[in-house]
Amino acid sequence: MGLIQNILAVIVVLGLLVTFHEFGHFWVARRCGVKVLRFSVGFGSPLWSRFDRHGTEFAIAAIPLGGYVKMLDEREGEVPEDQLDQAFNRKSVWARMAIVAAGPLANFLLALVAYWALFVAGTTTVVPVVGDVTPQTPAAEAGLESGMELTAIGGETVRSWDEVNLKLVAAIGASGSLEIEAREEGSSASRSYRAPVENWLVGQDPPAPLATLGIAPWRPDMPAVIGQVMEGEPAAEAGLQAGDRVLSIDDRAVSDWPDLVERVRARPGQTLSLEVERNGESKALSLTPRINRLEDGSEIGYIGAGVAPVDWPQQYQREIRYGPLDAVGQAASRTAEMTLLTFDAVRKMVVGLISPTNLSGPITIARIAGDTARSGLESFINFMAYLSISLGVLNLLPIPVLDGGHLLYYLVEAVRGRPVSERTQAVGLKVGLALVGTLMIMALYFDVMRLW
Repeated sequence: MGLIQNILAVIVVLGLLVTFHEFGHFWVARRCGVKVLRFSVGFGSPLWSRFDRHGTEFAIAAIPLGGYVKMLDEREGEVPEDQLDQAFNRKSVWARMAIVAAGPLANFLLALVAYWALFVAGTTTVVPVVGDVTPQTPAAEAGLESGMELTAIGGETVRSWDEVNLKLVAAIGASGSLEIEAREEGSSASRSYRAPVENWLVGQDPPAPLATLGIAPWRPDMPAVIGQVMEGEPAAEAGLQAGDRVLSIDDRAVSDWPDLVERVRARPGQTLSLEVERNGESKALSLTPRINRLEDGSEIGYIGAGVAPVDWPQQYQREIRYGPLDAVGQAASRTAEMTLLTFDAVRKMVVGLISPTNLSGPITIARIAGDTARSGLESFINFMAYLSISLGVLNLLPIPVLDGGHLLYYLVEAVRGRPVSERTQAVGLKVGLALVGTLMIMALYFDVMRLW
């Protein structure tokens, strides 16, 4: 069931993002007087199609991972003389640039609308209150203590752990110190603290900003009660059920959920004797954690079970909500922030500050899409917005075959006053296909490695 849900989630997400992207090209092309021959969601043979009064074919094709807009163009076939003024290649360089740029811009617009909807509906976040500070870490050296609430990172306000993580990740590669503002419990005034860092998070795969800083978020007590069990995983095969409370492992008492997780992770492939409480009765079960190999080669135990939800005290929750007008500015700010962060991540990956193993392909996207769909509408929309931004950024990279490569050609044409030669474009096409193909193969390889 989980696999089917993952597949359906990724089809919905990618279908929506691709449709919006291609609609951007289509809408601006129409406004620029270009005849659109086909608007296709997906590749391959059409499963469904129809023509509108302008002669444009709208189609849904068999392979849902992509799409395209085919325009009238003399470079792709003969154009009737009475339609030459509607050919893409006959339009001004500025019109062609607008048409090409419209796809990525549509993705940014979709993200803005998604964030606007979330801000208007309101989101409940966890206040970034420090739980524990690990000795001899940057946070400890800065003087941060348990119970403090983080209020700003690098001079920018943070209201949740998500925002804290984003600001910390954005600082990858920094050396010197990270400026962190925090206030003590019961205080309204924040103080500035400086955490010493050197090549911050460089080479980490994946980056672990909070653990590296030396901070563990405050959490309420989490008893070792099973909240969900995944089909086909060791927990289900052992007979664990939602609502079971794990009392002991190998005759040693389990104190809470983190203790359970730590002991399971430490025993990959080894049989454990569990004592659980179910409906007031004690039961003995035998459980063998599956071996899960991490990207660094280490092995941990995995059983496919989740913790039962716990109630957070009201003072540790924060609702972020804006009126329709204020939400526009907040959504634009969030979209811009995520766009710049994504561009910066690409730059840092190119120069080696971020490992290329952080690339994600269709398998990881499907898994995350399924997980966020199960987590609720808010998580799903957040993921969709970020994926839309990533798609927009990817298409703006100056690589031939991508929108950014075409924009680069047209920019050169605008400066020189004549188009880039067909020979140069042909060479660029081969280079672009090689680069994009390599990226896709790498992403798929890292996807597969994450499954082992």
